[in-house]
Amino acid sequence: MFNRYFADHMGGEMLLRIEDTDKARSTDAATQAIIDGLDWLGVHHEGEIVFQSQNQAAHTDAAKRLLDNGAAFKCYLSGDELEAQRAKAREAGTAFRSPYRDGQDGAGEFVVRFRVPDGSTSIKDAVQGDIVWDNTNFDDLVLLRADGTPTYMLAVVVDDHDMGITHVIRGDDHLINAGRQQQLYDALGWDVPVWAHVPLIHGPDGKKLSKRHGSLGAEAYRDMGYLASGLRNYLVKLGWAHGDQEIFLNDEDIAQAFTLEGINAAPSRLDFDKMDHINAQHIAELSADALLTAAEPFLQAEAGNDLSDQVRERVAHALPTLRPRSKTLVELAHNAAYLFDVRPLEITGKTAKSLRRDGTAALVAALTFQLESLEDASWTADRLQTVLADFVADQEIGFGKIGAPVRAALTAGAPSPDLHEVLAFLGRTETLGRIKDATPLMG
Repeated sequence: MFNRYFADHMGGEMLLRIEDTDKARSTDAATQAIIDGLDWLGVHHEGEIVFQSQNQAAHTDAAKRLLDNGAAFKCYLSGDELEAQRAKAREAGTAFRSPYRDGQDGAGEFVVRFRVPDGSTSIKDAVQGDIVWDNTNFDDLVLLRADGTPTYMLAVVVDDHDMGITHVIRGDDHLINAGRQQQLYDALGWDVPVWAHVPLIHGPDGKKLSKRHGSLGAEAYRDMGYLASGLRNYLVKLGWAHGDQEIFLNDEDIAQAFTLEGINAAPSRLDFDKMDHINAQHIAELSADALLTAAEPFLQAEAGNDLSDQVRERVAHALPTLRPRSKTLVELAHNAAYLFDVRPLEITGKTAKSLRRDGTAALVAALTFQLESLEDASWTADRLQTVLADFVADQEIGFGKIGAPVRAALTAGAPSPDLHEVLAFLGRTETLGRIKDATPLMG
């Protein structure tokens, strides 16, 4: 997301590369999950997707260039020999250095390793500032494996150079990699992109975000009922600040304001309450048609079947009352459940108690008589509110005496707005039918 907004701010392009040099982990399913997640989230890229594995020839050429200029060497250590050398380095508290780094000849299979230079390596990071490493902390890393395939570290540098990458914005878990990659850029004589290492998101407990904190993939938040625009708004504000502004309802406003200087240098904590709050603002601003389209899968899941045209019409009519009470699409669907075709309703527990009170049947029958006298054209929220108010006044009762049993009959205790709105949204036929269904339960 930060790459997307920064590219838009600078009038540049965001490119997508699938780094699939590790064949064991780079499955088709894993790749598709990345593509689908970005597509749903609305983080779009320019041009064709670049698959790193297809650029092996360029990676190999770069390794040969490093061999030719002395920045890389062939290492013939066997597996056992390598482990022994690493153990020796650990005991000495030093980084691994291959015994072949000084030009010794060997025989058999070999890997190509980078010869870490003496001295230090420094980078200028747009988020983390100036960072310096003593090169004695870096291993002689592998550039080409024994089978000739490139490692991630070499492939990333070559591909970024060949793709004309000017800025690399990524998680600060890659910060140490920037030091290694800086060395490779220098050894190849290439311009170095601007580094911007963003702090990782922490869980509510302040610890590094992991599966113990809940679902992590974009598709998980989609299934939890968050709008893509709401999640983008929340995530960008989680790691970036623009004054006191919290709500951004369109990407153009974010892109116009987005700069690397605004990125927070300290980790942020995931806050579902804040996420819900921001998502609710996006639900409130979405057009009725767009909101109904987004909510359709959740409405169907809540109903357990496809929605009839009549139910869709009820939900559309009720949207003004559903929006303010719904922070996610899952919550909106749950709040709309009383509008579904589910007759007869199953009325149990505390909800059923209001139906069994003495005199309830007579009161509901009297109200039903008045409701039946209303024509469809008069079945409006305002008219129904007047009917209910007049009925309570004429009967000289508190509203709860009639409101509780009628609401029970119409919603079975499901979340619902004011009673006159419930009647209006359900419509005359459905309202009278549900009251009739509940009559046998009344005292």
